[in-house]
Amino acid sequence: MPPTRRTAPRDPGLQPERTRLAWRRTTLTGAVVAVLATKSALHGGPTAPAVLAAAVCAALWLAFLGLAHRRIRALTTPPPPALAPRIATTAALCTVALAVCGAALVSQTSS
Repeated sequence: MPPTRRTAPRDPGLQPERTRLAWRRTTLTGAVVAVLATKSALHGGPTAPAVLAAAVCAALWLAFLGLAHRRIRALTTPPPPALAPRIATTAALCTVALAVCGAALVSQTSS
């Protein structure tokens, strides 16, 4: 019989902290995308579609910021509650939509 490995007990105190940091990093990344999208929209003279796309980027980032803030606050209570599927889906959709808007603005202004 092979020897069994003893595993150390999992420290649940560190996981919520790592999750909070991940939410903050993702929010910061979204802010950078929104700022760069706005900069791209205004570079070379603003056009109506570019300004609209930049406004959508800003609105998506604000929505994600609200969701992230709500989740970060929830992670401070021991034990943290599970992330609701509706919030997870909304956060994922905001992130993907923000990336698509940012990419569209960057590709529009570079061509």
